[in-house]
Amino acid sequence: MVFSTLSEKLQDTFRRLRGKGKLGEKDVDAALREVKLALLEADVNFRVVRNFINRVRERAVGQEVLNSLTPGQMVIKIVHQELTKMMGESAAKLRIADQPPTIYVLAGLQGAGKTTTAGKLAGFLKKQGRRPLLVAADVYRPAAVKQLEVLGLQLDVPVYSDPAQDPVAIAAQGVEKARLTQCDAVLIDTAGRLHIDEELMTELSDIKQAVNPEEILLVVDAMTGQDAVNVAQSFNEQLALTGLILTKLDSDTRGGAALSIREITGCPIKFIGSGEKLDGIEVFHPERLASRILGMGDVLTLIEKAEASVEEEQAKALMKKIQKDEFTLEDFLDQMRQVQKMGPLDQILGMLPGLKPKQLQGLEFDEKSMKHLEAIIQSMTPQERRMPQIINASRRKRIARGSGRSIQEVNRLLNQFEQSKKMIKQLGKAGKGGLPKLPF
Repeated sequence: MVFSTLSEKLQDTFRRLRGKGKLGEKDVDAALREVKLALLEADVNFRVVRNFINRVRERAVGQEVLNSLTPGQMVIKIVHQELTKMMGESAAKLRIADQPPTIYVLAGLQGAGKTTTAGKLAGFLKKQGRRPLLVAADVYRPAAVKQLEVLGLQLDVPVYSDPAQDPVAIAAQGVEKARLTQCDAVLIDTAGRLHIDEELMTELSDIKQAVNPEEILLVVDAMTGQDAVNVAQSFNEQLALTGLILTKLDSDTRGGAALSIREITGCPIKFIGSGEKLDGIEVFHPERLASRILGMGDVLTLIEKAEASVEEEQAKALMKKIQKDEFTLEDFLDQMRQVQKMGPLDQILGMLPGLKPKQLQGLEFDEKSMKHLEAIIQSMTPQERRMPQIINASRRKRIARGSGRSIQEVNRLLNQFEQSKKMIKQLGKAGKGGLPKLPF
């Protein structure tokens, strides 16, 4: 889970602060020392950490905080606000040209995930009602053109390629093709290198001059930590980037690049990669990520994911069942299939307020897990599926034997069923009455 170590350390620090009735400057300084260490260990740039700590301390030792009835909560509020500010304050939207097509150039080093991100972004734009065209301008990497064509086929998005031409000509002709076919968005996948060199930058500058893009988006691998920040800085100096896309953020437990890159480069993070599937791209919301880091959850993103995966009528019917206490194991199985569509289970549950990173460790839910779950539920009688409370020790033994799974797995499934009911109730309340209040 992204930021798991940082999140755990910050939550522990602030838990101790909350327990104090009064705070003095020494208490604030002691807490901020721990915050500073946690941020540095998360691979956040040291200058960013220094500026962040100075800003928080300046606000946290004021009379308004120290004399407050809940000084600990006030400090957490300040940290939340400053974390959000560090990452860009609000979501940065993609620009749209006054006259279509809008041209987006994707740049970055080799291996950052440019081609896959181009496909994901095309899928995202298509869901927004746009008509994207993918342009394969990477003629150097073996199979780069083929990879983009396969992605286009999966997404039902047209792809323009011409391996006989040079990248600048391909980009220009791709834009012309978009005009002729009435595509209103052009995504140009450019070549990368293993390192920044003059040849790479000259080619990108020539493409920029030839097509006059609305956006130049740099795709960077979050797992490279501080190197991602350095790469972004170099590209920005030479190309005047308009935005960043962080890939593999879900695989980086430290997350230092996400916290440093905006303040160092001045470029907004527009999207983050979240998973390997083609819908694994999210608009970057600084405030939501700050809330997630501090253990306040991210119910807004969770609701958006649920709305994208579950039909409204189906969701209403499910809520009625839960309210009437008629939620069955068959419903649970359907829900787990829906959860699979939303993304990795640890990420989904990590968006609920109050859950610690430790509680989410080892939570995985793949195709294999789903088959085990189905085997256990299908080994139950119709009555047991509808009334799980009747499943006693002897029934558990029979179900385990029939499904080829262990009694422990049957017990785990029944526990998950009860937790699932509580979680859906919580989401129902959030969707009906708004977000739960932040704890300050």
